[in-house]
Formats: sequence, C-alpha cells, structure tokens
Amino acid sequence: MKLMGRSAALAAAGALLAGCGAGGPGGGGGKISDDKIVLAVLTDQSGVYADLSGENAVKAVEMAVADFKKKYGDEAVATEIEVVSADHQNKPDIANTKARELYDRQKADMIVDVPTSSAALAVANVAEGKKRVFISVGAATTALTGEQCNKYTFHYGYNSYMLAHGTGTALTKSGAKNWYLVYPDYAFGQDMEKTFSSSIKAAGGTVVKSDPTPFPNDNFSTFLLKAPNLDPKPDVIGAMQAGGDLVNLVKQYNEYKLRDKGVGLAVGLMFITDIHSLGPKALEGTRFTDFWYWNQDDDNRAWADRFKQETGARPTAVHAGDYSAALQYLEAVQRAGTDGSDAVVKELEGHKVNDVFTSTGTIRAEDHLLTHDAYLAEVKPESEVSEPWDYEKIVETIPAAEAFQQPSPACEL
Repeated sequence: MKLMGRSAALAAAGALLAGCGAGGPGGGGGKISDDKIVLAVLTDQSGVYADLSGENAVKAVEMAVADFKKKYGDEAVATEIEVVSADHQNKPDIANTKARELYDRQKADMIVDVPTSSAALAVANVAEGKKRVFISVGAATTALTGEQCNKYTFHYGYNSYMLAHGTGTALTKSGAKNWYLVYPDYAFGQDMEKTFSSSIKAAGGTVVKSDPTPFPNDNFSTFLLKAPNLDPKPDVIGAMQAGGDLVNLVKQYNEYKLRDKGVGLAVGLMFITDIHSLGPKALEGTRFTDFWYWNQDDDNRAWADRFKQETGARPTAVHAGDYSAALQYLEAVQRAGTDGSDAVVKELEGHKVNDVFTSTGTIRAEDHLLTHDAYLAEVKPESEVSEPWDYEKIVETIPAAEAFQQPSPACEL
C-alpha cells in the first residue's frame, strides 16, 4: 500500500513537540487540544448521495485512523483519535448547523467529506469563522478554491473544472458537437453547467440548450422528451446530475430509447455505485471523468479489498479521497506536533501527497486545491465485466497540470 513515509527522526521530533507549548485548535501552539484529535465526517447518510459517500465515508476515515496508529504506534502525536459523524441531508442550512455543533460541542478539529456543493460552501464559511480545518471531498464547486476560498478550507478529490475538461472536451473533439445540458438547480449543477459550456465551446462544440432541473428529482421526462425535438437536434444530452438523481435520469433515458433516436448520453459525474445500481448494460460505452478507481492497480485493489471486508461494497473515489484527506490531516498534525489549526494549515500547504489515493498529488499553497492526475474512463460492456464492481476501463490519463484550473485571482488566503 502506498502510504506516505516519514523518517523515524521526524516522527520522534513530532512526538516531542506534542508535549510542549500551548494553544487550542484555532491557534498554532504545540499541544493536542482536549488531549485527543476529533475527526468529523459530515455527509449525506440517507439521501441521493448516501451510496457514493454516506456511512461508508465514516468507515474510510476510520481506516485512515487505524493506519496512522499502526504506522506511528507510541510515537503518534496523539494516542486518542475519535471519529464522529453527522447527516447534513444535502441542505446548506442544516450543514451550517451541524458544522457548528461538530466544531463547538463535539470539539472536532477537522471536518471532512460534505457532498453537495451548497452544503460544502456553508461549512467552509463556518470553518473560516471557527478557525478550524475543513477538507471538502464530495463537493465539486470551484468556488471553494475561488471567490469563496479561505485559509482553513481545502478542496480534495475533484471539481467541476476537472470533470468538464475531461468529459466535455474529449467527447466534443470525438464528434459530439451539439449538446443539451440538464443540470440540478443548485451550486453544484450551476457550476457544472458553466464549466461544461466553456469546455464544449473551447473544443469547437455548441450548447444547443441548457435546462435546470429540480434537486433532488425523480422525474426527468419533461427534459428528456424535449431533446429529440430541439433545433438543431443535440448529438448528446449532458447529464450533470449525480448519485440517485443520475440513476433516475439514466433509467428514464433508456426507457424513452433516446439513443435509438440519435441522442447520445454523456455523464458529467458518475461513481462506481451508480453503475452498480443501474448495471453496466444500462451504461456500457458511456465515458466520464473519474479521479480514482478501485481496480486500477494492485495497491488500489488491496485497499479496496480491506474496504469491502468492512462494508460489503467497493469504495467510490470519494471514499478513497476521504481516507486520504483524513490520513494527510493526521500526518500534518504529526509533523506540526499540534492540532492547532494555523500550524496544521501551514504543514498542508504545498505538501506532496503520495498515498493510495494519488501518487501525483500536490496541495497548492495558493488556493488549497489538491491537484493530481485524473482519468477518462469508459463503462465496460457487460461481456467484459469479470467480477462484480469491475465496471470501468481507463481510456486516458489526464496529467495533474492539465486536469485542474490555474489558481484563481479571486482567491486571497
């Protein structure tokens, strides 16, 4: 397993630093606040993103804690590390309240995960006010590292620019010139519509029409039946939904036989759990941008085998990102010798990430975005699926320098 290594000397130095100085979670002093580290997983436990994140995100973070303890043993900066969780129900007001409760009542040093961009933006605002670390893994909005960036927020895993640059650009260049975009009407979907439109146009394509859809939603018939009658007729519907909403849309797309009517399907964001829910036959040949795949190499598979033993399912890219974010946070605390937020932020900024999630990662100091290689993936035909969950083949690697946008001038940390 590709766990990031540090020398025994550095580990010992970190352990010594842990016992000196002063300061709580919001400061840079040299000790562990409340004599323990608390990692909080704020997630969707019952809604459309529960499968791709949810309770299994908590398990991924617990695996990171176990690996950290195994690595450092008695030299760990903290002997007690607690994992707590809460459900934000995909609502920004609830995410705001839960984040405050986690930071204040449960003494969380760091919040991780938070699918749903509007919820993540709400948590980022709380993190800035409380001066506590927040690492967003499940949200896609570029605003987290753009106009709404802040010192204590990091964006991990993926964003809408990465997704659009991969799928939108690649499919347009391969012949899908006319697009009909349907997107969920909240921060994630709005950002996806903007970035996909830009990528499609830059690649020589045209967005025939864009339509916002309710979120969450179980009936996309109005939008799907419109597609063949647009002028010009789109080559492809660009579905910007995710999780349970995407599953519903694809089922209805197939029910209306739109592919037979000359309208293809492109997916802005898809996870292995979506393919598992629908079955590969419903999506075979569909290309999308992924940022981690459980069966890509031996190290990923070994970690995914552990995860499956714990959960009964294969991990999504978000689960792997949650694991890495928690592990890298703990490593930063170890290096700093404290869970004081300012000191931990300093350790994370510019850090090279090399673990099971990525071996090409860099946490940019300018905007706190984790950049890393991404992948153009394709859903395998059912005849090529050799075992349950083995649904993807990697078509192309998109280097980190190309996969993510340059730092935004709007971000001033």
